[in-house]
Amino acid sequence: MGRAHAISLLGEIKNAELAAVCDTSKERLEWAEENLPADVRRYSSPEELIKAKTVDAVLIATPHYDHPTLAIDALNAGYHVLIEKPAGVYTKAVQEMNDTAAAHPELKFGIMYNQRTNPLYQKLRELIQSGELGEIRRTNWIITNWYRTQHYYNSGGWRATWGGEGGGVLLNQDPHQLDLWQWITGMMPKRVRAFCHFGKYRDIEVEDDVTAFVEYENSATGLFITTTGEAPGTNRFEINGDNGKIVVENGTLTFWRLRTPEPKFNAEFAGGFGTPECWKCEIPVKPGGGDQHKGILQNFTNAILHNEPLLAPGEEGILGLTLSNAMYLSSWTDNWVELPIDADLFHEKLMEKIKNSTFQKIAAPDKAFEVSGSH
Repeated sequence: MGRAHAISLLGEIKNAELAAVCDTSKERLEWAEENLPADVRRYSSPEELIKAKTVDAVLIATPHYDHPTLAIDALNAGYHVLIEKPAGVYTKAVQEMNDTAAAHPELKFGIMYNQRTNPLYQKLRELIQSGELGEIRRTNWIITNWYRTQHYYNSGGWRATWGGEGGGVLLNQDPHQLDLWQWITGMMPKRVRAFCHFGKYRDIEVEDDVTAFVEYENSATGLFITTTGEAPGTNRFEINGDNGKIVVENGTLTFWRLRTPEPKFNAEFAGGFGTPECWKCEIPVKPGGGDQHKGILQNFTNAILHNEPLLAPGEEGILGLTLSNAMYLSSWTDNWVELPIDADLFHEKLMEKIKNSTFQKIAAPDKAFEVSGSH
């Protein structure tokens, strides 16, 4: 993703300039020398870049564990910061990052939740937040079109390990959906019960298949199903409320709208069997998936230069991560997990996973992976 962002910053983001790149990999720095303008500085360590003071802002696109630590160092050094998703691996570190950002209100802090630029999800959020659907009763998201092969997992020694990546499908593929789930509905669950299957379809030690059930304060419930091992996959998000249900699937937004809200119909109907009259409404949505990564980059640039509100504030990265942490903890303890989660207990369990890991991974040398078409 670092390479993709670097290319985008070569004239595609208005009023932003790629001034420097940094990588601990010699191979990637050689790519930068061959593919980037000669005046783009190259650094071989984060400390070197931070100390140099040759940039105004940094974009952190590294393995997940490093996001909070590098963001903290950059913020404390006076840089605006944009991090790739997820915000980190465990909420304890991410909260420290958020506290550091709060201590520097003069700096902009964002996260690459590029799916928030998608008109489909923006329209869905607008419908929910405006009250068009009424009070939410149920949310269901089945997101199983994350198909990944063994070759993908073998492409880097850090991938799909507790010590290198910190998780599997929940931490790598699903951060966008976990963010959108709460961003669209405006609701975080009060408790979570999850069943994670580790290495079910691939030779990995982390989860590649998850089914999670959540309960909300208003008595609504939710279901989240995801995997990287099924083909063909499905991406269907369904939200049911007092006024009907809304479904997002195959790039369309369909609202089955009740002519009479269900609570009112139930209170007034006296005819035995009956259901509220329902209208199927195809909600018009601007075509395309939005400006995606470039949209977040432009918004971040505009926030720095013109104080434009951030579409994806960095502090909000902890919300989706809380959901994945809760799912892991529920599966590890074989029990319900209340939110807010016990951050210390999660960190303790994760460190145990790393310490006790006996997984031997046969992996190709770490190389820059082709990410075109990726979220």
